[in-house]
Amino acid sequence: MAISSEVKQRLRKEFGQSANDTGSPQIQIACLTFQINVLTEHLRDNKKDHSSRRGLLRMVSRRRRLLDYLKASTSDQYVDMITRLGIRK
Repeated sequence: MAISSEVKQRLRKEFGQSANDTGSPQIQIACLTFQINVLTEHLRDNKKDHSSRRGLLRMVSRRRRLLDYLKASTSDQYVDMITRLGIRK
């Protein structure tokens, strides 16, 4: 399930460091969080969709790795990201 370009632009403006910033960990984490939330809602309705559940677990682990990287490099941005996105931990 792909994110629409409007949503990507909104996330880029909100979390990006510049107008053309697409690869920073903050934007990647924000995009993954949006996809995780959408897929979680899908799986609440479709409990037997195991392939999507596997994709969800991959996204969650990728986001966790990006958050670990952000925490190791700049811990203040890490705290800012988890509070703005509402991620626990």
